[in-house]
Amino acid sequence: MVTDLDLRAETAGIRERILEVLSRLPWDGRSFEHGVPGLSLFRVVEPAGPFSTVYEPSLSVIIKGSKRVHVGGETFVYDERCFFLTAIGLPMTGQICEASEGEPYVAASLRLDLEKLRRLIADFDLNGTEANGRDLDVAVGVATPELLDAFYRLISLANSPEDIPFMAGHVHGEILYRLLTGEQGARLRRIALSGTSSNRVAKAVAWLKENYTRPLRVEELAEVANMGVSTLHHHFRAMTAMSPLQFQKQLRLHHARDLMLAEPLDAATVALRVGYESPTQFSREYRRMFGHPPVRDIKVILNSDDSTRRGSVG
Repeated sequence: MVTDLDLRAETAGIRERILEVLSRLPWDGRSFEHGVPGLSLFRVVEPAGPFSTVYEPSLSVIIKGSKRVHVGGETFVYDERCFFLTAIGLPMTGQICEASEGEPYVAASLRLDLEKLRRLIADFDLNGTEANGRDLDVAVGVATPELLDAFYRLISLANSPEDIPFMAGHVHGEILYRLLTGEQGARLRRIALSGTSSNRVAKAVAWLKENYTRPLRVEELAEVANMGVSTLHHHFRAMTAMSPLQFQKQLRLHHARDLMLAEPLDAATVALRVGYESPTQFSREYRRMFGHPPVRDIKVILNSDDSTRRGSVG
């Protein structure tokens, strides 16, 4: 009989093997550009954040360390025992509270192929364990030995890049299979398949990401989702911990920050570009979200050695 102690020892052994592979890679600062499409690796040697970004549908595992993530009014803390899953992608703020040269934070993130996910469900009729009733898009689950081993094999392809075109897709499919047959499988299935409320909200989220600069008409968004307005509000908040208007506001502010980091633009110009009619309102909401007015916030980031504030870290 396999005990919890046996499982912890097995997962610890796999993480050590992953760390050994990572130690031989030519890191460029805090990241490594892996040849596997959608796979990102991170190594941080000092506390980092808070950093804000718009996550894409992805699965993240921490090989060493822990991370705090805020989405809407929710806070998640996950470490090397867990995986972090977001199936539709949301604006989030993250923070790595502890990291050093001797005890670095190390993580891997894999962008999810939702079309491959749908094909797996259809071809094999996969039904995951029903979740605990929460509909929030983000979830923290147990990183099983099988899931970590698949990540180990995916990461190890850095040593044999000629194998990536054939092997990467197979291992990615295995990772999706592990998710679909695990504790978050039902959540993934609801989002992936058409006709469910989760899938309809996912369509609304995708539309908002494409049209965040436009004035928001909730009736129009409800038509995109094929839902009534009140039903959309209910399910949208359940999945994102935000109302559609709050979601649009966070998208605008994240994109505004990225624009000012990329180009020497003044706050009024950026406000108009991301959809604000009032620069004053933009500056007020920017300060409320990021802690400083736009110009000061960008100066702080550009003058800081903590480059991880500019983007996601695992």
